[in-house]
Amino acid sequence: MIRFLLVALFLISTARLSFGQKSTTTSEDSLSREGQGVTASTTIGGYGNALYRRDVRQETAHVDLERVVIFVGHRFTPEIAFFSELEMEDAKVGGGHDGGEIALEQAYVKFSIDPDHYITAGLFLPRLGILNENHLPTSFNGNERSQVETYVIPATWRELGVGFYGTLSASSFTYSAAIVNGLNSAGFQHGSGIREGRFEGRNASANNLAVTGSLQLNPGSLMIQLSGYYGGTVGLSPTRADNLGLSSGIFGTPVLIGEADLQYSGGGFTARLLGAVVSIPEAFSINRVYSNNTPQTEYGAYAELAYNLLEGPGGSGPKQLIVFCRYERLNLNASIPTNGIDDGTLDQHHIIAGVSYLPIGNVVIKADARFEHTGDANPLVSGNPDHKADNTFITLGIGFAY
Repeated sequence: MIRFLLVALFLISTARLSFGQKSTTTSEDSLSREGQGVTASTTIGGYGNALYRRDVRQETAHVDLERVVIFVGHRFTPEIAFFSELEMEDAKVGGGHDGGEIALEQAYVKFSIDPDHYITAGLFLPRLGILNENHLPTSFNGNERSQVETYVIPATWRELGVGFYGTLSASSFTYSAAIVNGLNSAGFQHGSGIREGRFEGRNASANNLAVTGSLQLNPGSLMIQLSGYYGGTVGLSPTRADNLGLSSGIFGTPVLIGEADLQYSGGGFTARLLGAVVSIPEAFSINRVYSNNTPQTEYGAYAELAYNLLEGPGGSGPKQLIVFCRYERLNLNASIPTNGIDDGTLDQHHIIAGVSYLPIGNVVIKADARFEHTGDANPLVSGNPDHKADNTFITLGIGFAY
C-alpha cells in the first residue's frame, strides 16, 4: 500500500509550506539571469558557515568551520553556461583523521532552449524537498539544516544525469524531470537511512538508474510543491546480483520517495511545512546480504513559523531580525523487515527555536536551541551506549553567501 501511494505521489508529482529570510542574490543567480546580449562571462561566488555547539547533557562543546563553498560559473553563449560548486567541510582534510571533506557539490552545463525551458547535464541537485536546491545559510533558519532534510531527504543530494526544467508561459506553474544514477544499497547505514548510499558523482554505477520529478505552483506569496524519486540500488552484474539474491536491472531493489511541501511569506511572517516518506520494499534482501539494518519505511515531517521583528508598514528594509520555531518528527525505522532490529533512538522529535539577524541580506548571525526527544536505545544495535532519550543542544553561528 505504501509503495502504491509513493508511486501515486510521484506520478501526480506534492505540497511545500515555506518560510525564512528574504531571497539572497548570489553570483550564481546573476549568471543565470544575465541578458541575452552577453556572449561570454565568468562569475565567482560562494557561501559558508561556522558554528559553536554545546551538548547540554554531555557537557561538551565544539566549534567548527562547517563548510566553505566556492562557486565558479561561466557563460559561453547566451544559451549555454557552466555551473560548479567546490565544497570543503570542517576546514581541514588530513590522512588518518575523521572529518573533513573536499567534494564537488555541482558541476553541470545548462542549455537554455527558450526563456521558459532549459536542460542540465552533469552533476546537479535534483529538485526534492526545499533545502536540496536552496541550502544557502542565509536562506533557512537555525544553524543546522533540518533533520528531516538531512536524513529522510539527504540534502545536499547530487548525482550525475540529465534534467529538464520548464515553466508554463504566463503562469506560476513549473515542473522538472530528471534521470540520474541510482543509489548503492551496500552503503546504507543504520542511523542515517539512505544517505551513505549516494554516489555524489564518484565512480557511480550506471547499471541502476533513477528518475525524479517535481511540480511547483507559485501563486503570489504561496508555493506548493510535489516531488518524487524512484530508483534502483543494485549496480552489480546480473550474475553477481543473482548469486546474492538481489534484484538487479535499471530499477532493481528500488527506493521510492514521495515528498510534499508548502511555503508561505507575507506581512513579515514566513512558514514552511514539509512531509516525506521513503519506501524500500526489498529491505529484507538488502539486510540479508549487507547486514546494515535497512528499514522498509522511513518518514519525516516538519512545520516552521517565523516572523521578522523589523518588518514595517512598508515592508522590510535591508536588516532583518527573525524569530522562529520549528517542530520536526522523523522515524528512520518506521517499519523494519523480519531480519531487522528496531532502534528507538531513530524515532525522534525535535523542537528548534531561535533567532536570525541579517545586517544585510548576504550575512546572517544565528542562535538557536534544539530540544531532542527519542525512544530508548536498543542494546542489540551498536551505537552510542551513553545515549539519553532527552537532550538539548545550544548553537551559535554565522553564515554568508555572495
